[in-house]
Amino acid sequence: MEYIVDLEWLKDNLYNKEMRIIDCRFSLSDPLAGECAYKKEHIPGAVYFDLEKDLSATPAEHGGRHPLPHTHSIKEKLELSGINEQSKIIVYDGGTGENASRFWWILNYLGNENVFILNGGYDAWKQANYPTDNIIPVFKRATFNVSCKQSMLATISDVKKAIQQGDVILIDSRAYNRFIGLEEPIDKKKGHIPSAINKVWTDGFKDGFWKSVDEQKKRFSEWNKSDSFIVYCGSGVTATPNIIALLEAGFTNVRLYAGSFSDWVSYGENPIETGE
Repeated sequence: MEYIVDLEWLKDNLYNKEMRIIDCRFSLSDPLAGECAYKKEHIPGAVYFDLEKDLSATPAEHGGRHPLPHTHSIKEKLELSGINEQSKIIVYDGGTGENASRFWWILNYLGNENVFILNGGYDAWKQANYPTDNIIPVFKRATFNVSCKQSMLATISDVKKAIQQGDVILIDSRAYNRFIGLEEPIDKKKGHIPSAINKVWTDGFKDGFWKSVDEQKKRFSEWNKSDSFIVYCGSGVTATPNIIALLEAGFTNVRLYAGSFSDWVSYGENPIETGE
């Protein structure tokens, strides 16, 4: 797989001084749990990036529940972590994949394409009895030259255009019951963006590991490699594993609607569909 590395590879390359390891463990139900777990123990050399403090900006009226971080703030955190636009980075979360994928997407968007996700995450690393410690590493400050790839990002105007023209496939990555409007535990309204197709992001995983490239291709087999996609979820986080899965499957024109459904419903005039 092009964007994923396995546990054994990281174990064999663990003490490569040129590489940076990022811990992105986070729980929406307990926002402090990820950092607490990191401080207790983590993969040696790992630096902690918090979903809400580091990988998101403060929510406002519009922009969704997890707006993309301000460039200057994420650049500062990266530089303090000894990371530049060419650094090789291995990122992990607990094993669910969405927070590591968020970091992967942001770094690629900012101009570093040398980022890889640890397959299985911390839980699998721990189960394999691979090394851990509780040392908080300190690195020499780097300079990260930001070069944002706007082609990775879709605006709300792009989504409206996709609905009107029907030339871009909208993928909703949320759970099926949220997609059809049967339930909505978080956002203000139920349902989905008109014309969207439900591809639940967790279907890209099995037993805590990413499915193979062939299995990802099967998930999206109804589409052609030349098709264009805009992917969203509730707040822009769990859409990112679907984006990586699409890229692994060979699709190249894939954008993230970062504000996602929580941004869409913040505009009262925007239409919403329920059902299939």
